[in-house]
Amino acid sequence: MRPTRLPAALALLASTALPAAAEPVFNRIASFPVALNLPEGTDVKAPTSAEIIAASADGNTLVYSDSPHGGIGFVDITDPKAPKAGGYVAFEGAEPTSVATVAGNVLVGVNTSESFTKPSGVLATVSIADRKETARCDLGGQPDSVAVSPDGTLAAVAIENERDEDVNDGALPQMPAGFVVILPLKDGTPDCGALRKVELTGVPEIAGEDPEPEFVSFNANNELAVTLQENNHIVLIDGKTGDVTGHFSAGTVALENVDAQDDGKIAFTDTIEARPREPDAIKWLGTDRLVVANEGDWKGGTRGFTIFNRDGTVSYEAGASFELEVAKAGHYPDKRSDAKGIEPEGLEVAEFDGQRYIFVLSERGSVVGVYRDTGAAPEFAQLLPSGISPEGAVAIPARNLLATANEADLVEDGAARSHVMIYERAEGTPAYPQIVSVEKNGAPIGWGALGALAADAEKPMHLFAASDSVYGKAPAIYTIDASSKPARITDSMIVTETGQTAEKLDIEGIALDGAGGFWLASEGNPEKEVPHQLLHVDGKGAVIEKVAFPEALLAGQTRFGAEGIAKVGTKLWVAVQRPWKDDPKNTTKLLAYDLDTKEWGAVRYPLEAPSAEGAWVGLSEIAVQGDNAYLIERDNLIGDAAKLKQITRVSLADMKPAPLGGDLPTVEKTVVRDLVPDLKAQTAGYVVDKVEGLAIDKDGTAFIVTDNDGVDDSSGETLFFAVGKLDEQSAAAGN
Repeated sequence: MRPTRLPAALALLASTALPAAAEPVFNRIASFPVALNLPEGTDVKAPTSAEIIAASADGNTLVYSDSPHGGIGFVDITDPKAPKAGGYVAFEGAEPTSVATVAGNVLVGVNTSESFTKPSGVLATVSIADRKETARCDLGGQPDSVAVSPDGTLAAVAIENERDEDVNDGALPQMPAGFVVILPLKDGTPDCGALRKVELTGVPEIAGEDPEPEFVSFNANNELAVTLQENNHIVLIDGKTGDVTGHFSAGTVALENVDAQDDGKIAFTDTIEARPREPDAIKWLGTDRLVVANEGDWKGGTRGFTIFNRDGTVSYEAGASFELEVAKAGHYPDKRSDAKGIEPEGLEVAEFDGQRYIFVLSERGSVVGVYRDTGAAPEFAQLLPSGISPEGAVAIPARNLLATANEADLVEDGAARSHVMIYERAEGTPAYPQIVSVEKNGAPIGWGALGALAADAEKPMHLFAASDSVYGKAPAIYTIDASSKPARITDSMIVTETGQTAEKLDIEGIALDGAGGFWLASEGNPEKEVPHQLLHVDGKGAVIEKVAFPEALLAGQTRFGAEGIAKVGTKLWVAVQRPWKDDPKNTTKLLAYDLDTKEWGAVRYPLEAPSAEGAWVGLSEIAVQGDNAYLIERDNLIGDAAKLKQITRVSLADMKPAPLGGDLPTVEKTVVRDLVPDLKAQTAGYVVDKVEGLAIDKDGTAFIVTDNDGVDDSSGETLFFAVGKLDEQSAAAGN
């Protein structure tokens, strides 16, 4: 098949469709951490995962595979807005890889392999009603995907017999070869004695002696479609006879104007020569077309998805269009961009009220792209936030629901757990994304990791933000128009020094200088020789002055430095995130730098005590309005563990800096607003950690932004929302 090359104009054109005004939309309504399903007596910090997900026939129960913990979990969604732990079935010493439901049962592909060269596995049957295993079939190899025919008469299992990526750089062949298993079903139970093994050796053009089936999908005619990911091939099988009725190469795609460099900046200026699609998930669109997610796992990965006709001709190629939508929403994973970009992996296809949708899961972007199937080029509808690394999805059209399984569990880092996310299709407007970028020079403005926020002094609803060290090779200042929903990043400029991109910056604070430029606060890290400093830049982002922290201050330095900056008259006030070595417990400093005298001073700020062992509390921002300074004080906890995300107020009259090195006065603070309810309410997800930006616009409206860590070990979600006029709020009024 000849390679497909897509110009940027075509890719961008494919990404411009918007939802019809009156059409219902999908919004997340609940988020369920699967660690809540761990069996009694299990360490609550044990790694878990939600990978492939299915639903019971009545749509009231979800079931997911949990490979790391060796079991399958159930979630009760009788009330989808309040999911409950529904039980867990463990497979001792084995690894569940996939689940499918039929007639009151769950069919579970279970990997029992001794090694890569001695693969084995079973298909287990588990009763949904009593959560007990009732039967199992020996599959003769390592199972991956499991599918059930729409009429409930057949089950199919992809026996991958996967390669060892540490052997010969993962090159094929690596025997034994994989195959497909088809079993007849009776009342939801497989007939092990009638198991049919479908050999695929010799079918693919690439490593034909070692086919590795990845994903299986039935259509209404009981035809089975199979992806051979590493072999870059698609096979069609008659489910009733087991005969191979067709097959074709998945072909290649070449891309223009993409970001293919892991270089700390997002720039859609690269070209990728033709590479194999290497599809992962596959779904039928009716009986004559197929959609595949082109994750790639060896040499390929073309960052998008493809719709094939059943004869192998391409009906539609997404190219980079899905990736560009993801980039607009700040979910582009630069650290993976050289290989697979956003890495589309999972798929779901379902019909809601006569409209067929295609749901494309981006593993590295941690989002779901929702597309309307038109029979020709699909129409982009919206983007859904989906926890970290969505792997599987299941639609429940009868209840207007969609659920995703998100496999990454970052418990060892004290970050987000693996989650099942639930969405509802209803009238309304998309709740996410809350901020997007516009196109500039033919491509979206790349952005992420917004760690600082400031308001335009002249225009209400207009703000400025800055990115932190995640994009150290392209530190940027962004212009935000908050007058629309979602808010729009309308421009960006790179911070430069002597004509070159400024280096060793971690911008965590931004303030207007009153003359068309900005003051930036850069958090240092002595371990990486990144200095704690303030920078004065002009209206084009060029550094015109650098102010180093004084030695009297640096004597007690840590890496938790400046996290906000505000200008009051001739003074710059800088919020230091956490206590330094010379600070009493549960206090930090508000630094003052006098622009006229060049002198430093400080006051102490009283921090709340952490609510959990190993947690900390610090400052993330400072903004000034009228006679008061407003600060963000937060813990570093996430989800249900998060207890403290708040806005406090300190009177400017009390901020009387004393010289460094001596006794410092401690200011009094007033809690103005508890942000935890705001964070819970935004998109029905878990409470995010990094509430890092606060700005108060010309009309007194306060805005909040969260830092998405550049989608690195993060869901990538950026929340951007207004919280009203702070001078009218108090702890009692709160929200």
